[in-house]
Amino acid sequence: MDRISNGQKILIIEDDAQNNQMLREYLESHGYMCRQAYSGSEGKLLFSMEEFDLILLDLMLPGITGEELVSVFSEKTPVIVLSAKSGLDSKVDVLSAGAEDYICKPFDLPELLVRIQVQLRRQNRAGGREAVHAQEGYVWREWRLDPDTQEMTACGKTVALTRHEFLIVELLIRNPRRVFTKEMIYEYAWGEEYLAEDKTINVHISNIRSKLKESGTDSYIQTVWGMGFKLS
Repeated sequence: MDRISNGQKILIIEDDAQNNQMLREYLESHGYMCRQAYSGSEGKLLFSMEEFDLILLDLMLPGITGEELVSVFSEKTPVIVLSAKSGLDSKVDVLSAGAEDYICKPFDLPELLVRIQVQLRRQNRAGGREAVHAQEGYVWREWRLDPDTQEMTACGKTVALTRHEFLIVELLIRNPRRVFTKEMIYEYAWGEEYLAEDKTINVHISNIRSKLKESGTDSYIQTVWGMGFKLS
Protein backbone atom coordinates (compact mmCIF):
# COMPACT_ATOMS: atom_id res chain seq x y z
CA MET A 1 0.00 0.00 0.00
CA ASP A 2 1.27 3.49 -0.82
CA ARG A 3 2.63 5.73 1.90
CA ILE A 4 0.01 8.48 1.64
CA SER A 5 -0.02 9.83 5.18
CA ASN A 6 1.67 13.18 4.45
CA GLY A 7 3.38 12.96 7.84
CA GLN A 8 0.14 12.89 9.80
CA LYS A 9 0.48 12.20 13.49
CA ILE A 10 -1.43 9.58 15.47
CA LEU A 11 -1.66 9.14 19.24
CA ILE A 12 -1.96 5.49 20.29
CA ILE A 13 -3.41 4.98 23.77
CA GLU A 14 -3.22 1.27 24.58
CA ASP A 15 -2.07 -0.27 27.86
CA ASP A 16 -0.97 -3.57 26.32
CA ALA A 17 2.66 -2.87 25.43
CA GLN A 18 2.81 -5.52 22.70
CA ASN A 19 -0.33 -4.30 20.95
CA ASN A 20 0.76 -0.69 21.32
CA GLN A 21 4.13 -1.38 19.70
CA MET A 22 2.54 -3.47 16.94
CA LEU A 23 0.24 -0.60 16.04
CA ARG A 24 3.09 1.88 16.02
CA GLU A 25 5.34 -0.24 13.81
CA TYR A 26 2.55 -0.96 11.34
CA LEU A 27 1.40 2.65 11.06
CA GLU A 28 4.92 4.03 10.81
CA SER A 29 5.61 1.56 8.00
CA HIS A 30 2.82 3.38 6.14
CA GLY A 31 4.30 6.81 6.72
CA TYR A 32 2.44 7.95 9.85
CA MET A 33 4.18 9.40 12.87
CA CYS A 34 3.06 7.93 16.16
CA ARG A 35 3.20 8.81 19.84
CA GLN A 36 2.47 6.13 22.42
CA ALA A 37 0.67 6.27 25.74
CA TYR A 38 0.01 3.34 28.05
CA SER A 39 -2.59 4.83 30.38
CA GLY A 40 -5.46 7.27 30.22
CA SER A 41 -3.54 9.79 32.32
CA GLU A 42 -0.50 9.68 30.03
CA GLY A 43 -2.69 9.96 26.95
CA LYS A 44 -4.50 12.98 28.33
CA LEU A 45 -1.20 14.67 29.18
CA LEU A 46 0.22 14.11 25.67
CA PHE A 47 -3.02 15.41 24.17
CA SER A 48 -2.67 18.62 26.20
CA MET A 49 0.90 19.13 25.01
CA GLU A 50 0.82 18.22 21.32
CA GLU A 51 -1.44 18.30 18.28
CA PHE A 52 -2.56 15.05 16.67
CA ASP A 53 -4.44 14.25 13.49
CA LEU A 54 -6.15 11.19 14.97
CA ILE A 55 -6.31 9.18 18.21
CA LEU A 56 -6.54 5.41 18.58
CA LEU A 57 -8.09 4.81 21.99
CA ASP A 58 -8.47 1.63 24.01
CA LEU A 59 -11.32 1.72 26.54
CA MET A 60 -10.02 -0.41 29.40
CA LEU A 61 -7.09 1.71 30.57
CA PRO A 62 -5.40 2.23 33.92
CA GLY A 63 -5.92 5.64 35.45
CA ILE A 64 -8.51 7.48 33.40
CA THR A 65 -10.67 5.13 31.33
CA GLY A 66 -11.18 5.47 27.59
CA GLU A 67 -14.88 6.17 28.09
CA GLU A 68 -14.00 9.24 30.16
CA LEU A 69 -11.60 10.54 27.51
CA VAL A 70 -13.71 10.20 24.36
CA SER A 71 -15.62 13.44 24.83
CA VAL A 72 -12.46 15.33 25.79
CA PHE A 73 -10.51 14.21 22.73
CA SER A 74 -13.31 14.30 20.16
CA GLU A 75 -13.91 18.03 20.55
CA LYS A 76 -10.59 18.62 18.80
CA THR A 77 -9.39 15.38 17.20
CA PRO A 78 -11.05 12.35 15.52
CA VAL A 79 -11.11 9.29 17.78
CA ILE A 80 -11.22 5.65 16.72
CA VAL A 81 -11.98 3.36 19.64
CA LEU A 82 -10.29 -0.05 19.75
CA SER A 83 -11.92 -2.30 22.30
CA ALA A 84 -12.57 -5.90 23.30
CA LYS A 85 -16.02 -4.75 24.42
CA SER A 86 -18.32 -5.92 21.63
CA GLY A 87 -21.66 -5.13 23.24
CA LEU A 88 -24.04 -2.76 21.49
CA ASP A 89 -24.44 -0.56 24.58
CA SER A 90 -20.70 0.12 24.72
CA LYS A 91 -20.60 1.05 21.04
CA VAL A 92 -23.61 3.33 21.34
CA ASP A 93 -22.21 5.07 24.41
CA VAL A 94 -18.79 5.95 22.95
CA LEU A 95 -20.15 6.90 19.53
CA SER A 96 -22.71 9.13 21.22
CA ALA A 97 -19.88 10.68 23.27
CA GLY A 98 -18.13 11.74 20.06
CA ALA A 99 -15.99 8.85 18.78
CA GLU A 100 -15.87 8.67 14.99
CA ASP A 101 -15.49 4.90 14.76
CA TYR A 102 -15.47 1.76 16.91
CA ILE A 103 -13.46 -1.35 16.07
CA CYS A 104 -13.77 -4.55 18.09
CA LYS A 105 -10.67 -6.54 19.00
CA PRO A 106 -9.22 -8.60 17.46
CA PHE A 107 -9.12 -6.72 14.16
CA ASP A 108 -7.14 -6.82 10.93
CA LEU A 109 -4.48 -4.14 10.57
CA PRO A 110 -5.28 -3.44 6.89
CA GLU A 111 -8.90 -2.75 7.86
CA LEU A 112 -7.77 -0.40 10.62
CA LEU A 113 -5.52 1.42 8.15
CA VAL A 114 -8.42 1.98 5.76
CA ARG A 115 -10.62 3.31 8.56
CA ILE A 116 -7.88 5.70 9.62
CA GLN A 117 -7.52 6.97 6.08
CA VAL A 118 -11.28 7.49 5.84
CA GLN A 119 -11.34 9.61 9.00
CA LEU A 120 -8.35 11.70 7.93
CA ARG A 121 -9.85 12.33 4.49
CA ARG A 122 -13.06 13.51 6.15
CA GLN A 123 -11.11 15.82 8.41
CA ASN A 124 -9.23 17.32 5.47
CA ARG A 125 -12.40 17.87 3.47
CA ALA A 126 -13.91 19.63 6.48
CA GLY A 127 -10.98 22.01 6.62
CA GLY A 128 -8.86 20.11 9.12
CA ARG A 129 -5.17 20.80 9.42
CA GLU A 130 -2.55 19.01 7.34
CA ALA A 131 0.51 19.79 9.34
CA VAL A 132 3.82 18.04 8.74
CA HIS A 133 5.60 17.53 12.04
CA ALA A 134 9.37 17.96 12.26
CA GLN A 135 11.37 14.96 13.46
CA GLU A 136 14.75 16.50 14.20
CA GLY A 137 14.15 16.48 17.95
CA TYR A 138 14.19 19.25 20.53
CA VAL A 139 16.66 21.97 21.38
CA TRP A 140 16.93 24.11 24.52
CA ARG A 141 19.98 26.33 24.84
CA GLU A 142 22.90 23.84 24.91
CA TRP A 143 20.69 20.76 25.06
CA ARG A 144 19.78 18.52 22.14
CA LEU A 145 17.22 15.76 22.57
CA ASP A 146 16.38 13.06 20.00
CA PRO A 147 13.19 11.11 20.89
CA ASP A 148 13.81 8.58 18.10
CA THR A 149 17.21 7.48 19.39
CA GLN A 150 16.51 8.36 23.04
CA GLU A 151 19.76 10.32 23.14
CA MET A 152 20.60 13.61 24.81
CA THR A 153 23.63 15.85 24.38
CA ALA A 154 24.65 18.87 26.44
CA CYS A 155 27.28 21.20 25.00
CA GLY A 156 27.89 18.56 22.36
CA LYS A 157 28.61 15.74 24.81
CA THR A 158 26.38 12.70 25.26
CA VAL A 159 24.49 12.50 28.55
CA ALA A 160 23.66 8.92 29.58
CA LEU A 161 20.09 8.99 30.87
CA THR A 162 17.84 6.19 32.04
CA ARG A 163 14.47 5.83 30.32
CA HIS A 164 12.62 7.67 33.09
CA GLU A 165 15.23 10.43 33.20
CA PHE A 166 15.00 10.88 29.45
CA LEU A 167 11.20 11.17 29.58
CA ILE A 168 11.41 13.75 32.36
CA VAL A 169 13.78 15.88 30.29
CA GLU A 170 11.61 15.35 27.22
CA LEU A 171 8.55 16.67 29.04
CA LEU A 172 10.39 19.75 30.29
CA ILE A 173 12.08 20.59 26.99
CA ARG A 174 8.84 20.40 25.01
CA ASN A 175 7.32 23.13 27.17
CA PRO A 176 10.30 25.00 28.63
CA ARG A 177 8.29 27.92 30.03
CA ARG A 178 5.71 25.75 31.74
CA VAL A 179 5.85 24.57 35.36
CA PHE A 180 5.19 20.84 35.76
CA THR A 181 4.04 19.39 39.05
CA LYS A 182 5.51 16.15 40.39
CA GLU A 183 2.21 14.48 39.56
CA MET A 184 2.37 15.56 35.91
CA ILE A 185 6.00 14.50 35.58
CA TYR A 186 5.34 11.10 37.14
CA GLU A 187 2.32 10.34 34.97
CA TYR A 188 4.24 11.26 31.83
CA ALA A 189 7.46 9.38 32.62
CA TRP A 190 5.96 6.29 34.27
CA GLY A 191 2.70 6.14 32.33
CA GLU A 192 0.56 5.54 35.38
CA GLU A 193 -1.48 7.51 37.87
CA TYR A 194 0.40 9.34 40.62
CA LEU A 195 -1.27 8.21 43.83
CA ALA A 196 0.97 9.33 46.67
CA GLU A 197 3.58 11.94 47.54
CA ASP A 198 7.07 10.48 47.59
CA LYS A 199 10.64 11.35 46.73
CA THR A 200 10.74 9.61 43.34
CA ILE A 201 10.69 12.76 41.21
CA ASN A 202 13.12 14.64 43.48
CA VAL A 203 15.60 11.76 43.28
CA HIS A 204 15.38 11.56 39.48
CA ILE A 205 15.74 15.32 39.07
CA SER A 206 18.79 15.23 41.34
CA ASN A 207 20.30 12.42 39.26
CA ILE A 208 19.71 14.33 36.03
CA ARG A 209 21.34 17.46 37.45
CA SER A 210 24.34 15.41 38.58
CA LYS A 211 24.80 14.02 35.09
CA LEU A 212 24.57 17.53 33.61
CA LYS A 213 26.99 19.12 36.06
CA GLU A 214 30.06 18.41 33.93
CA SER A 215 28.52 20.36 31.04
CA GLY A 216 27.61 23.27 33.31
CA THR A 217 23.95 23.01 32.30
CA ASP A 218 22.54 21.46 35.47
CA SER A 219 21.06 24.86 36.41
CA TYR A 220 18.73 24.67 33.40
CA ILE A 221 16.29 22.67 35.54
CA GLN A 222 14.71 25.13 37.93
CA THR A 223 12.80 24.20 41.08
CA VAL A 224 9.65 26.25 41.48
CA TRP A 225 9.03 25.96 45.20
CA GLY A 226 5.59 24.68 46.15
CA MET A 227 4.75 23.93 42.52
CA GLY A 228 7.24 21.73 40.66
CA PHE A 229 9.92 22.12 37.99
CA LYS A 230 10.55 24.02 34.77
CA LEU A 231 13.45 24.96 32.51
CA SER A 232 15.25 28.25 32.82
